Amino acid sequence: MAEVGSPPARNTRPRNRRALITAAAAELFHRDGFDQVGMSDIAEAVGVGSSALYRHFAGKQQLLTHVVLDELHPFVEITAEPGDVQDVVARLAATALDHRQLGVLWQRESRRLPEERRDVLRGELREVARGLTGLARAFQRELGDADARFRAWCMFSVLTSPSYHQVQLGRREFERLLGEMVMIIGTRPPQELAPRPEARPDQLERFSGRASRRRLLLAAATRLFADAGYTKVTTEDVGAAAGIAGPSLYNYFASKQELLSAVITRGNAWLEVELERTLATKADPAEALRALLRSYIRFAFDHGGFIDILVSEVGHLPADERHRARQTQHSYVAEWVGLLCEARPELDPVRSRILVQAALTAANDMARTGPIRDAVAVLRLGSALMLETPVEG
Repeated sequence: MAEVGSPPARNTRPRNRRALITAAAAELFHRDGFDQVGMSDIAEAVGVGSSALYRHFAGKQQLLTHVVLDELHPFVEITAEPGDVQDVVARLAATALDHRQLGVLWQRESRRLPEERRDVLRGELREVARGLTGLARAFQRELGDADARFRAWCMFSVLTSPSYHQVQLGRREFERLLGEMVMIIGTRPPQELAPRPEARPDQLERFSGRASRRRLLLAAATRLFADAGYTKVTTEDVGAAAGIAGPSLYNYFASKQELLSAVITRGNAWLEVELERTLATKADPAEALRALLRSYIRFAFDHGGFIDILVSEVGHLPADERHRARQTQHSYVAEWVGLLCEARPELDPVRSRILVQAALTAANDMARTGPIRDAVAVLRLGSALMLETPVEG
């Protein structure tokens, strides 16, 4: 495993060893994934023996809980203190870059925790949401409850979006760009949001009467991998959920890993087809971006399980397939970036990528965990993040 930072000399006892441990764990969990990191890897990164880690943390799950709480808590502190709106936004943007791992850690890795530990994290997230809802109302006092909550979660999506890419930009400029996006969210006109729609019938139930066995297995695997995580699901679980007993599953997929690969390939193929269709029918780059975002939101809302898997489970593919899947995703986003550079020539590809990623993260979060599932509102906001120039304060 590659080195993380510069560990202190062995046989020394730095006073901040606990902080060094959580910082190293945060970076390793973010980079390699919780399942791929052992306590020995974290100990090596810190420059201590494994036994020293267990004096601070009982195990890897307890350590992950502390890591995510440490990443979240600065946001709670900032939003709990009343102050000038622009100052609060600037501090949030700086904190987002100081804690850049947060998005991946809470969205991808915290699902590895037992329910009682996840409850602790949910409580802290509610505090963040409460503080950001107050910030939304500091922009506009007349906001309704649903509108204020929606903006709060979208602000959080923007602030955590750098967790999902490796784009580098000068620190001051990066903070400015994140702050501008938060300001765009806060200053949009009040809106009426559609009520949360009733849950649609499970895809497996809707199509089981006429679906092929392969499609039934893919639908079952998508749901189970998204709900429980790849490592906790067996091929027997997938077969049982699809109504296919015994070894019959292996007539279609040689292994669980091949099943995961097929799920990811299938979802990426749909996105690529929609991309080609949009590029072929929309000449204006801004119009094409809005059309792409509209189709992406529809897909994310209808197939949230695939988005869960794309965010959380790609790391379980074999190395060559993992690389291919990530290259496909990178190429897909690159098309959006190219369109945005055409629509806004003042932007370079680096800044365009940051804006696109923020819009996609907001769409993903609203589809997966957001309190408001109003596709039109998400479309308006995502379009504004990419295409609107912020008003000077």
